Amino acid sequence: MHSLDSSANISDASQGASLVLKGLCKDFGGLTVTDQVNLAITAHNFHALIGPNGAGKTTLMAQILGELAPDAGQIYLDQHDITRWRTPQRALAGMARSYQITQLLASFSVLENVMLMQLARCKPWQQLWRPVLSNARLRERAMQVLDQVGLADVAYRATTELAHGEQRQLELAMVLVTQPRLLLLDEPLAGMSQSESARMTELLLELKGHYTILMVEHDMEAVFRLADQVSVLVYGKVLASGAPEQIRNNPEVLDAYLGNEA
Repeated sequence: MHSLDSSANISDASQGASLVLKGLCKDFGGLTVTDQVNLAITAHNFHALIGPNGAGKTTLMAQILGELAPDAGQIYLDQHDITRWRTPQRALAGMARSYQITQLLASFSVLENVMLMQLARCKPWQQLWRPVLSNARLRERAMQVLDQVGLADVAYRATTELAHGEQRQLELAMVLVTQPRLLLLDEPLAGMSQSESARMTELLLELKGHYTILMVEHDMEAVFRLADQVSVLVYGKVLASGAPEQIRNNPEVLDAYLGNEA
């Protein structure tokens, strides 16, 4: 089986794609970290990005989010060139990210964390001086999302009382409440127990088809269960991109990354 080089089909794949990367490059002191990366993330599809440590996945995500400017190439969101957009502009356009390391407001309750995330999308004057929990509309929406991720019963607990898996569920709720068009998940199963990973995988399965999702993840069992498409990044290059079974059986991918994991 030949390598499924995504650059060969980038023009066709980008028809109706939600996110398109064309020729993204990033160097650090002469070291090429992303090397002519071409990807097309189709609207409402679940796309997984995998690869060994040091492959350039974090750098690529930072470029997608606007945290790092590429040295060359373009980024398109729904056919709009957003290459030069700053991170806040991309967030307002519907791009949302969960981080590998959970980022929560420890001094606030579970519900308040979700409600405060909603405030970031409101005009400041609309909420000036109003206690967060007094806003019935925001509270109702927040509770709906907490119910969606299985945390409605702990809405009034402090975030510090949550188990690690529950904290990751809360972070997911904080992303979902912003009603993202593109959901970027950075190792959502990192540090979880087997039961927590199973729960998060089920939650992500429920989101599948409702959001455009790009996920970086090392748990291959979850990747092959969740993804519609899988792209493999090795030494900053896209080695292969295709359906899960194509990637699982690709000898180049097996040799470079999956090995016995497949």
